[in-house]
Order: sequence, then structure tokens, then C-alpha cells
Amino acid sequence: MTDFNYSVDSDGVAIITWDIQGKSMNVLSLEGLAELEAQIDTAIADDAVKGVIITSAKADFAGGMDLNVIAKMKDMAGDQPEKGLFDGIMSLHRCLRKIERAGMDPKTLKGGKPVVAALPGTALGIGLEIPLACHRIIAADNPKAKIGLPEIMVGIFPGAGGTTRLARKLGAMGAAPFLLEGKLSDPKKAKSAGLIDEVVPADDLMARAKEWVLGAKDADLVKPWDAKGYKMPGGAPYHPAGFMTFVGASAMINGKTQGVYPAAKALLSAVYEGAQVPFDTALRVEARWFVHVLMNPSSSAMIRSLFINKEALEKGANRPKVEDEKVRKLGVLGAGMMGAGIAYVAANAGIDVVLIDAQQAAADKGKAHAEGILDKGMKRGKVTEAKKAEVLARILATIEYDALAGCDLVIEAVFEDPKVKAEVTARAEAVLPDDAIFATNTSTLPITDLAKASARRDQFIGIHFFSPVDKMLLVEIIKGAGTGDRAVAKALDFVRQIRKTPIVVNDARFFYANRCIIPYLNEGMRMVREGVVPALVENAAKLMGMPLGPLQLVDETSLDLGAKIAKATRAAMGDAYADGDVDEVVFWMVEQGRLGRKSAAGFYEYDDKGKRQGLWQGMGGQFPPSDAQPDVIEVQHRLMFAQALEAVRALEDGVLEDIREGDVGAILGWGFAPWSGGPFSWLDMLGAEFAVSVCDDLEARLGPRFKAPDLLREMADKGRSFYAGRTSAAA
Repeated sequence: MTDFNYSVDSDGVAIITWDIQGKSMNVLSLEGLAELEAQIDTAIADDAVKGVIITSAKADFAGGMDLNVIAKMKDMAGDQPEKGLFDGIMSLHRCLRKIERAGMDPKTLKGGKPVVAALPGTALGIGLEIPLACHRIIAADNPKAKIGLPEIMVGIFPGAGGTTRLARKLGAMGAAPFLLEGKLSDPKKAKSAGLIDEVVPADDLMARAKEWVLGAKDADLVKPWDAKGYKMPGGAPYHPAGFMTFVGASAMINGKTQGVYPAAKALLSAVYEGAQVPFDTALRVEARWFVHVLMNPSSSAMIRSLFINKEALEKGANRPKVEDEKVRKLGVLGAGMMGAGIAYVAANAGIDVVLIDAQQAAADKGKAHAEGILDKGMKRGKVTEAKKAEVLARILATIEYDALAGCDLVIEAVFEDPKVKAEVTARAEAVLPDDAIFATNTSTLPITDLAKASARRDQFIGIHFFSPVDKMLLVEIIKGAGTGDRAVAKALDFVRQIRKTPIVVNDARFFYANRCIIPYLNEGMRMVREGVVPALVENAAKLMGMPLGPLQLVDETSLDLGAKIAKATRAAMGDAYADGDVDEVVFWMVEQGRLGRKSAAGFYEYDDKGKRQGLWQGMGGQFPPSDAQPDVIEVQHRLMFAQALEAVRALEDGVLEDIREGDVGAILGWGFAPWSGGPFSWLDMLGAEFAVSVCDDLEARLGPRFKAPDLLREMADKGRSFYAGRTSAAA
């Protein structure tokens, strides 16, 4: 069975068709690379072949490289993984360079055979790098197709020539959005940006590709960088304009990444250094920087969490083995921001929704929230009038519980009051089919306790969305003590339908995500009370790759909510409650009327439009800065270990059953330093022995909240790690 099929038509045009059997999307493997190179060799050597079309038999061209190839390259090299990676990448460069030169005379640059890429749909990663080596790229007019190089999003960069070719094709400035941001475009926008050459009706794709091959001249085959007198668009690094571009790019990258994402810096280095040498040398430069990134533990961790593990969870890695539970009709109880958001994402995914609230005006307002999101999409050209009408038609806003008849899943998103939740649970179950699943969107209340209001406890589950629902990618599914497998399967299938990433956890106070994020917020406020300068707290967090410092995040979630949670937690825990010093800060801020962004006053100042202006200087009067300030590393350790240790405790307590869910959930749920791969990956990077030594020091000085969990101490004693023994495919 082959990945690429080779044929030659009656006009002497060779057609190489990418079509991996048993997969919906083509990805490049080592075996596939060897096949492609052999078929290119055949076409070049065959005098009867006038040119080549590289295309796909699938709806899309390709989704990228099989990232397990990286592990294979390392393994094949034994104790020299760097050499294995470099040799493997250079073999890829050799194949693509062979396509690019296509048999032409190296001196005259004549006599080559035209090679065109015909893209029926999406072309990502290596799926664009191969076309970039071709002499022309023609794409079908498919508005759903995505074209780009998204590698930077998973901790690497385009390492199969995409970085070098795109920078020389568009210039450093023009290539920056596609290389440094992983920007994806539909075919028409890709053509406008210069990524591809033509967009044609889908039915004309192959005919136009053949027409171009048969009409191409020698001059059409010579890439600009191979032609005499080539100058890089925008200027090379030693050109005055180019120099300023690279200076600005370096500052921009460091500003955005805080220096913790190795791929961005390596990419810029590859472009900068490669622009000063001949093209083939530039490819070697790119390969060396690519290997440098691949050997960095951050890269491996990001690939594992944000690509391999995320994809596995989305495909149902931990789904119970029950029949398909695809949602046909959804009921949503409560039309506030959460309920309205859930209704929108479900309707947008093609599910009929009944949105219920106590007042018709509130239900209508919830539906209007969906309309507002769609209107924004229309302004950006992402949504059509027809699509808007279609989505809104799926949402029935009402006060009548009888409308829930026929719903196979109901999600309540009413006030965080057990009595209110119990009331709506009973009213809904009175009209629901016997096999319907009932879910609560609570973020703090125990699922097992809420399930007591249900007559069908095995069909009761928690489905915790994060705000704003339409933007946040994670959904936390919580199993109560009596939750059955079918309820879990229904929740997982629903999350897959709305194209989000699920994690499944067991019931406990704050579940997993909030359990870990609250200590982060508390540690930041605790340090302010101790006299640590707020700016040091915030910037230390950002230098560790946290998207928001703890004080800013408190502002976003609101201080009055924090006060409410603190009171409820204190009441539940009694003498075991250990955050009284944090409450002093929270309650004082609330007394001052500084509730966060929503009141335009919190730890930060805000202007009339709600834009954050800077830290509020008034804190210094109540919590004056100490003369002696801790160093940045100390502050970072406190903030990071506060989260990571809670994640380990969640695993120890059985709240988490799979460390993959712990890492993916941490990154997608609250932005735990994505460069690290998540809290478990971060602890693996540090090493359990070092992590325990830091914990012992912090515990001795700051108290038992930093006590190393028994599991982590045991791992340190035995020289183990969380991911030891997992294969790359399952890790």
C-alpha cells in the first residue's frame, strides 16, 4: 500500500496523487517521503514526461507532517539523536530541492520540467512546504480550505524549507504573520498575500494545472532566489531597510514571548542568518536551528500536549465504550452569559437548542448574545447573512419547560445556588425523555450533591464551560459518584460536536481547573499583602510564560466573586481553611469598591472605555512595599509551584485520572505556561528531585501549602518522571 500514486496521461503529464489509505487527511511519513522522491526521480528521468502535477485524491491536500516521524528520526540515530534529526531533515530538503530544480542544468538553469501543485483544499505545514518548492501553486476556490504554516503554535517552526522559501518569497516582514503567528488563510487571501499563485474553480483545478505545465517556459521554472541578481524583498539584514526590519522583529518576538518560547527565536535566527548566505546553505542553517528546537525539552513538551495529547483527547481517548451519543436536541436552562454562550456554540455546530429562562425578555437577550457574535463574524467576513439566519433559527428562546420535550441533553447554567439548581432540575426532568442526560455547568458546587435533586443520578453529570464560551477551547466534564458511562459518553460526544477539547475528572471541590488556578491567584495576592511590589508579582508571572499575571486575572474574574468563593470555602472547610491572609486583601479591595474590570477599578486602573492603564498605586497605602524584595526566581517558584503542586494533589486524590488531561487542561483552561507543556511536563523538565528540594525550601519558610506531595517525593526517591515509559503516540 502506497501513500503516493504515480501515473502519466496521454499528453505526457505525470500526476503524483497523495492518498493515504484509511485516513481522512494526508500526513507525511518517512515512507511517504521516500515514495515521493522516487516518483519525482522517475518523472525527471522519463523523456516522455513533459511535467508533473502533485495533487491529492482527498478533499484536502495535506495536514502536515506525522510528528511521530521526529521520534523515529531520533530513535534511528541511537545515541546521536541530533545527527539523526539533521540527516532526516536534510533528506527532506534534498527531495524538495529536487522538485524545485526539476532536472534543469545547474549553470544555465534550463531544461527542467515544470512541477505544479494543485491543491483541492487545506494545505498546512509540510502540505504547504511541498507546494512552495513547486514552480506554481494553484488552489481550488474552496472557502473552507486553510492554507498556512501553523507549526509555531505547537512549539516548532516550518523546518522543511518553508521558513527559508517564504522569507525569500515575501521578505521577512511579509512572511512574519505566516511564520511567527501561524496565520492561516483561505485560498483567495493566500493568493492576495503571495503564498500561492492562482485560485480557480474546483472543477477546473486539474485542467488548469495541466494547461500551465504544458505551456511553461524555462524562465517560469527558475525561482527568484536561484536567479542571478536576486534581492530579498524588503532588504537583507545588511541592507538599511532590512536591518531595521530584523531589529524590530527581534524586539517584537521578545516582547510577545518573553523569551520562553525557543521556536520563535530560532525561526528568526534561521531567517536572519539564512538571508546572508546562498540558498542551499540557508537550508542547512534552517535545518540546524530546527534540530536545535526539536532537541529543546520545551518543543517536545508542547508537541506532546498541544498536538498529540490534545488530538487524542478530542478523538475520545478516555471515552467509555458505549454506542454513539451524538446530541440531536439540546436544552439550556439559564440565558445569562454562560447559558447564552453554550446555546450559541451548540447552534453554530448544527444542534437545535431550547434556551429557557424565567423571563421571556431574559431568554430573548440570551439569543441576542448569539446574534451579536454572528454580527461580529459578518463584519470580519467570516459569517454570511444566510449562515447567521441558519444559526439563529436553531435557537428557541422561551420560558416554557414543555419545549424541552425531545431533548437528549440538558445543561443548566442558572445561579450558583443549590436550591435554584435543584428546582430547575426537577422541572426539566418532569418533561424530558427517560434516557435524556442532565448536566450542570457549575464551576464550584459538588456534582454528587447536586445530583441528589435528580431522579436519574446515573444520567447526571457536570459539563463546566469556561468564559467566554465561544472563545475558550476547554470543557471540563465532571463525574459525580453515581454518574454512569453513558452520561460521560454523551458529554464527550457533545464536546466533540462543538469542536472543543474535553477533559474528564472526578468530583471534588473546585474540580481540577479551578482547584489549580485559585492557588495561583491567592499566591499573587498573598505576596502583595507581604509587601512584594505588585509589578514584580505580575512581571515574574509573565516572564514564566503565563498569559496574565495573578492580579490581572483576579481583575478579569472579579474580586466580589473571589470574596463569595472565599466565604463559601471557609464555611465548608472550617478550621482547615488556610487563606485568611488572602481574604484580607480581597475583602479590603471589595470594601473600596474595586471589584475588577467590570467596575473599571481593581488591582489595575481603567479608562472610560475599560482599557487597562496600569497597576493601582493605592494598594501601597494599605499594603506598603517592603524594603527588601524577593528575587524574580523566588516569586516565579511560588506562583508556578502553587499551581503545579495542586495538579499533583489532584492526581493523587483521583480527581485527575490521566496526566494528559492535566497538562492539556491547564494550558487550555487557564493558560499555564504553554511553553512548558503543562504542570506535569514542567515538573518533568525540572526533575522530581529538584522540584522536591524547592518545595522543601518553600515549605520551611512559607508553610505547608508548599509541602511536596507524597507522589512527587516518591518519584524523586526512585528517579522517575510523570511521562516516563509513555510512547510518543500515546503520551
